[in-house]
Amino acid sequence: MNRLPTWLHIFSRTSAALLGGYALAYAASACLARLLPLAPADAVIVATLPAFVFYTAAILWAFASRDALRAWTPLALAAPLALVGFWPQAMRWLA
Repeated sequence: MNRLPTWLHIFSRTSAALLGGYALAYAASACLARLLPLAPADAVIVATLPAFVFYTAAILWAFASRDALRAWTPLALAAPLALVGFWPQAMRWLA
């Protein structure tokens, strides 16, 4: 059983909701904008709309998860989405 103070668990979940949710929404929008078969400007607009749903879902997940460690799952999901969404920029940065 965790013997950490309750405020630390709440702070961790709140940070996971805000930071992990934002990272998930940002990465999912970039991934969708890259994968949608539309003109680039239209793909960005269409991909940005579900970001509100992703952010809300990540916030709900952070406070509904069983422990504070699982609340950080959206941040782990954001990494592969960001890799797909920002692949061309990453290749330019690495080259």
